[in-house]
Amino acid sequence: MRVVFMGTPDIAATCLKRILDDGSDVVAVYTQPDRPKGRGMKLAFSPVKEVALAAEIPVYQPENFKEEETVQTLRDLKPDVVAVVAYGRILPQSVLDIPKFGCINIHASLLPKYRGSAPYQWAVLDGLKQTGVTAMYLVREMDAGDIIDVSKTDIGPDETAGQLLDRLAVLGAELLSKTLVKIENGEANATPQDPAQVSYAPMLDKTMCPIDWTKTAQQVHDHVRGLHPWPVATAKLAGTNFKIHATAIVAGSGAPGEILGLTRTGLQVACGEGAIEIRSLQAEGGKRMSAPDYFRGHPLEG
Repeated sequence: MRVVFMGTPDIAATCLKRILDDGSDVVAVYTQPDRPKGRGMKLAFSPVKEVALAAEIPVYQPENFKEEETVQTLRDLKPDVVAVVAYGRILPQSVLDIPKFGCINIHASLLPKYRGSAPYQWAVLDGLKQTGVTAMYLVREMDAGDIIDVSKTDIGPDETAGQLLDRLAVLGAELLSKTLVKIENGEANATPQDPAQVSYAPMLDKTMCPIDWTKTAQQVHDHVRGLHPWPVATAKLAGTNFKIHATAIVAGSGAPGEILGLTRTGLQVACGEGAIEIRSLQAEGGKRMSAPDYFRGHPLEG
C-alpha cells in the first residue's frame, strides 16, 4: 500500500518513524516549508523533514494546495492512502479525493471533544482526567470526519501539556500503525461523530498567560500545567513579573493572590479557594529556577 505522509512537528515525526519501522511503503513526505529559527534565524528543517531525509524519502514542501500543479504532483504519486499528523495545512477537496482509501488523520484528543489546534492543551486546562488520540477520515470540515479508532490514556494530576504530548505521540504512532493495517485489510471502521458532543480547542496565545488568583487552587494548577511549555502562565509577585513553570496544590487560605509564605519546596500563594505552591519560576529576563533558590537571593519584603 502506497502511503504519502503529511506532518510537521515532533508528534508527526514520531508517527512517521513508527510506520517506517513497520515497513510501510512511504513514497513521499509533505511538510511545511523551512522556517527561520533560533537567535540566528537560520532556516531550519521540520522534525518530519529530518526523519524523511534520513530515510531517503522524497520531501515536498508546498505553501498550500491552491495551484493545480501542486495537486497534480500528489496525484502523480498515486497514493493509496494519505496519512496526516499535525501537518498545519488545510487540505482542499481536490487533495482529499486523490487517495484510493482516503486521507486519514491522527488527532490528539478523543473526538468529537476538542476539535481544533490545541486539543491536548485544553484537556489539561479544563482539568480532564482522561484524553487520548483519534484516528479519523479527513473531510473538508475541521476534525469532523468519521472515526476509525481511538486510544485512551489518563492524564496525571501534575502532568503538563508538554509531558502529555510526549505520551500522546507514542500512542498516536501506535494507533496510526494499527489503522494502516486495518485499511489495507479492509477492516477500518467509519463511525460518524455525535454532533451533540462536539467541543472546540482554539489556538493558545499569550493573552491567556496571567494567572487569575480568584480561581480555585485546582484551576490555577491546571492553568499552569496546560500552558506549559508554551505560552507559559505568568504572575506578578512581590512587584516582579514571573513565568510560572511548576506548581502544586497545598493546604492554605487567604485573599486571592496573597503570598502565604516561603517553604523549603516553594512559594505558597492563596487562591479563591485553597492555595498553590509555586515550585519553579522565571523572573523577567532571568533563567528558570526553583522558587526557594530564587527567593533566597531575592528575599521577600514584609
